[in-house]
Amino acid sequence: MLEGRTIVCFASGYDAPPTSKHHIMHLLSRHNIVLWINYHASRAPTASSSDLLYIARKISQVLKGLTNPRKNLYVLTPLVVPLPSYPWAKRINRTILIRQINRALVRLQQGPLQVWTFAPDIAYLLDDFDAEKVVYYCVDDFSSFAGYNKQQVLQDEEELCRRADLVIASSMALKEMKQQFNPNTILVRHGVDYEHFAKALSNDLAIPEDIADIPQPILGFFGLIREWVDLELLADVARRRPDWHIVLLGDSTIDLSPYQNLPNMHFLGRKRYEELPAYCKQFDVGLVPFKINDITKAGIPIKLREYLAAGLPVVSTPLPEISLLKKTCVYVADTADGFIEAIELALAVSSKERFEQSLAMARETWPVKVDLICRNL
Repeated sequence: MLEGRTIVCFASGYDAPPTSKHHIMHLLSRHNIVLWINYHASRAPTASSSDLLYIARKISQVLKGLTNPRKNLYVLTPLVVPLPSYPWAKRINRTILIRQINRALVRLQQGPLQVWTFAPDIAYLLDDFDAEKVVYYCVDDFSSFAGYNKQQVLQDEEELCRRADLVIASSMALKEMKQQFNPNTILVRHGVDYEHFAKALSNDLAIPEDIADIPQPILGFFGLIREWVDLELLADVARRRPDWHIVLLGDSTIDLSPYQNLPNMHFLGRKRYEELPAYCKQFDVGLVPFKINDITKAGIPIKLREYLAAGLPVVSTPLPEISLLKKTCVYVADTADGFIEAIELALAVSSKERFEQSLAMARETWPVKVDLICRNL
């Protein structure tokens, strides 16, 4: 395990539900100082209500200054100009970012400096750091996201890959994309917070009130409800099988009104990470109903291993990474008919098989992944 360093980590959304960047940095902060830069200059905002709320939240975070949410981990939300396609904006950002970061490092730095980034477009800052290592941890095909300047992202990301000492890709598709620019690119699939999600197998979890009266079987989903979630597929399943109930946890940026009149589709909103095992305990099947596009073909949802650790069989659309896994208790289908058939198979999985699959996730924890990364540094 890496020890005695100060890690400057560029990543968005420290206040968001935990993802790979949170798990990795929380583990590294046990033996290192982590300065998490809440980087929000990769995408130009729009006038949408969700972006306006996002801007307001970021301004609030900027005004808070440097915060210390856990031991050895500090969060700085810098003031930046979120116009990534404009050279003048990058020049301004470089000046004000480095000034803000250096001010924090004067107070915090202990030992050699490393730069880790989950953002694809920070190569323009690297000359300003005397870093012993630069690590790019790539978890998405950012160039395919709505609102991103595709060519700009590809150009920035190529420069970052070439300058990094290590590139980490969370899927085979991402590894193949990045290793053409840096041969020191390794595949590290997502880990799982096993002990947290395995709580769903215990008998002493209280049933959350908003799911207590929903009849079983319950087909569950948790995560961001965005344009890549195939709600039409789920609605088709719900109409054909009114005895099944589909429960979705998470906030949404898309219009849910076409689905809220279905009596067996339930949108319960975002839940705290600490609450998820209790909901998983009420689920009979975990769902990964993602549309197949450039974004989803390059990724692998963290929720897959979280479902499995919770003892849930999983039904997913045929994402390349999930299709490669060949795991017990994971069923893949791409049509409503296929989804229904896969769910029927998942519902028939025995308690013994669920427990064994959960136990197998104990070998794929985040500490295992961090150890693999550190051995390649």
